[in-house]
Amino acid sequence: MTANGQPPYRAEHVGSLLRPKELTQAFRAFNKGEMSEDAFNKIQDGAIKDVVALQEDLGLELVTDGEFRRASYWSHWVDAIDGLEVGQAIFKFNDAEGNELPFTAAICTGKLAKAKPISTAEFKYLNSVAQATPKITMPSPSTLHFYGLHQTIADSAYPTDAAFLDDLSAIFAQEISDLYALGCRYVQLDEVPLIMLGNPNIRERTREFGSDPEALVDLYIKAMNDAAGSRPAGMTAGMHMCRGNFKGRWLTEGGYDDIAEKVFGEVDVDAFFLEYDTDRAGSFEPLKHVPKGKKVVLGIVSSKLATMEDAARLKERIAEAAQYVPLENLSISPQCGFASTVAGNPVDIDVEKAKLGLLIDVAKDVWS
Repeated sequence: MTANGQPPYRAEHVGSLLRPKELTQAFRAFNKGEMSEDAFNKIQDGAIKDVVALQEDLGLELVTDGEFRRASYWSHWVDAIDGLEVGQAIFKFNDAEGNELPFTAAICTGKLAKAKPISTAEFKYLNSVAQATPKITMPSPSTLHFYGLHQTIADSAYPTDAAFLDDLSAIFAQEISDLYALGCRYVQLDEVPLIMLGNPNIRERTREFGSDPEALVDLYIKAMNDAAGSRPAGMTAGMHMCRGNFKGRWLTEGGYDDIAEKVFGEVDVDAFFLEYDTDRAGSFEPLKHVPKGKKVVLGIVSSKLATMEDAARLKERIAEAAQYVPLENLSISPQCGFASTVAGNPVDIDVEKAKLGLLIDVAKDVWS
């Protein structure tokens, strides 16, 4: 089911997977100082080995470590970079009942400098236990800026958002180069702010906070390209456009219409991972702006809901998307990871396995 001999594969998953109970308990114990780092690492190693086996047994052609070493999908970047700390985000998560939930964000307190490995140690272990292609996921540079907007750099030495993102993107580019040197050939950057800026309400709020949303789109595209555009030949880079994923909640809603032409046309990646799990994502029509030869991974299975999707309907949706992007350039996946934080989404491992299995079965029917 390989797509033209290289990633993305016909049946994909976005990255994070549900942590087993032993691992979530170990996170709590380690954070309380009740478990040594060595003991914690051993539990992580065992859990990763098991989840790699789970993915391979299902028949996936790629594997991740489930992001099992991370408290959240971006926390390891803050932990590894001097000049970054954790503060309060100015946006909030939403749920179907209209409730709001605050969350944390990266803030800059000084000149950025990588102080320790970010994802290279993750890759070394994953590669040592994997038979399938290992994929490394990382946040986008904009993720470490947008949640606080200009407040992100208010207490730093950076005079402008652009100066901050230039230094940050350089760290990303070096990380990608270091991963390649270790044998990594598949990376995915998880991008939330660009699709948030496709929402007119969030654009207006951005203006209220003193930022220019149109300028931010350009700035974030440049940051993404500075991070991934210089990747070595033979390395596949994907960009996952995520609307937020925390215990089944989301940060934004709305289609890709207002940003599709610019983002799809200008972002230098090989594949776009796009959320299409609910009506909140809009139609497939914006896919007409995807350049020829670029791949699209349709996130048409929900990682937030336990309800199983209907295989026939999934095939219909693939056919609908193929009106805009050739079928040979399409793949399918969940719309996001199953556990962007240690807490995970409101589904269990049996549901996770069933949904991944469904994707594999549908992909075989469509592309085999």
